[in-house]
Amino acid sequence: MSTVGEHRNPLECVAALVLKEATVLAEERKPTRKVVPGAVALPGGHVEPGEKAEDALRRELKEELGIAPLEVQYVCTLLHRSAEFRKLHYFAVPRWEGTLENHEAASLRWVPLTASRDLDLEVDRLALAEYLRVYGDGKRPATSGR
Repeated sequence: MSTVGEHRNPLECVAALVLKEATVLAEERKPTRKVVPGAVALPGGHVEPGEKAEDALRRELKEELGIAPLEVQYVCTLLHRSAEFRKLHYFAVPRWEGTLENHEAASLRWVPLTASRDLDLEVDRLALAEYLRVYGDGKRPATSGR
């Protein structure tokens, strides 16, 4: 049974929609992970105390994937309950530099933007749908004033 206090202070986390053409990067989480082991999910991690969400995103992408965002677009913030109650700040990363490396996941894969069913977490599927709603399908740049 959950308590009211549990909902007041969810863990602050970030997640990235790292984009390449009409695909998004997903990771298969190691089976030894405490939170959603083995799930195919968007990469991300915890926000450290005093850290801004976008700074946490940049740090996590460098630590986990060896890349640095050249452009970051805010997508949405969603609450998610798994082994931890989390507040996930989603950011799209349409341009980045560096060589993509796998430092933490069991494996990495590119998932078509239109194949959100390939992501195991409903919260990630919702964030991907919101990205597509706001920014378009990734095949053409979204224009302002729509």
